[in-house]
Amino acid sequence: MHPVKIVDLFAGPGGLDVAAEKLGVATVGVEWDASACMTRRAAGLATVEGDVRRYGPSDFPEADVLAGGPPCQTFTVAGMGAGRRALDEVLRFVKRMVAREDREEIDRDLSKLEDERTGLVLEPLRWALQAIDKRNTPYRAIVLEQVPAVLPVWEAYAAALDDEGYSVDCGILRMEEYGVPQTRRRAVLIARRRDEGEKVTLPQPTHRPYRKGVPRDAGDQVRLPWKTMADVLDRRSPFYVISNYGTGGDPKARGRRASSEPSATVTGKIFRNRVVSPDGAEMERFSLAEAGRLQTFPADYPWSGRDVGQQIGNAVPPRLAMHILSAAFGWKPPEEGQLQSLTTWGAVRASEPASLDSTGKTFVNHV
Repeated sequence: MHPVKIVDLFAGPGGLDVAAEKLGVATVGVEWDASACMTRRAAGLATVEGDVRRYGPSDFPEADVLAGGPPCQTFTVAGMGAGRRALDEVLRFVKRMVAREDREEIDRDLSKLEDERTGLVLEPLRWALQAIDKRNTPYRAIVLEQVPAVLPVWEAYAAALDDEGYSVDCGILRMEEYGVPQTRRRAVLIARRRDEGEKVTLPQPTHRPYRKGVPRDAGDQVRLPWKTMADVLDRRSPFYVISNYGTGGDPKARGRRASSEPSATVTGKIFRNRVVSPDGAEMERFSLAEAGRLQTFPADYPWSGRDVGQQIGNAVPPRLAMHILSAAFGWKPPEEGQLQSLTTWGAVRASEPASLDSTGKTFVNHV
């Protein structure tokens, strides 16, 4: 299939959009965080600054592909307590939405949830069903990603979309197996209308999985070695990254990765990580550009606004997105030249940069 335009919900600073634009597919992102919108506009990406709940498929009539990565905070502890309850509630709402229960009644019940972010994970399904029921033009493809804890929601989505005429696949992908210099796991769903071609499948890994203490050249020789931090960062000497994230302040629990290894998961706390030489001397901590490169953003990507670390940590790695989009569209895996194009942003720009004016509905250009 050859998409016309992707509408990207919860678009963040533009990870998926960067990949799509490099693949020659136009995008428009819906994002409510002002700083992420500043980054997107600086990058020239078409942007609607607002709440995805206020919009729907009819507001983006040209878009024939739906993408999204809803907020995940209430699912990150899905194995217990509030996270488990939130997951169970969402799964019940999925069933109600697929059964086409009255939308106003569903919205009333959503408003009673402990955390309003819980209901946001349902928005891509609302958009998908409205495109079928109201627009009468289903999205040709759907791409969703989030933390592994959200996989049960994607599995419920998969069953619903299968009944609506889609071929669907979902599962957990490991970033380093797609050439991202970082160990990170994400729950991904891709769907394509069955009349668009062959059965859809998640992208096949291209690189070997990382294992602590296992050499890069060990394992499946058909796959490439995993990428290291040194492969993408322009630092002249070896270094170690020491992370205090998630340790509770216990020095013995601090994560430690060498520049000859992939980065640990990039989070919003990345700028707190110490960077030291092999003999323990303090070195400069990661710059914005370096943190972005660990997520495979272009080195010259124009990070803007506040909480840039959070923007970077929450983003979809563009290199992974390029693999996912290619699989969703039924294309061959991206070629090396396409993947290498992600190293710089340069003159690549969306053709219709936009945002909301004060009415909340009118799109205005920023060119």
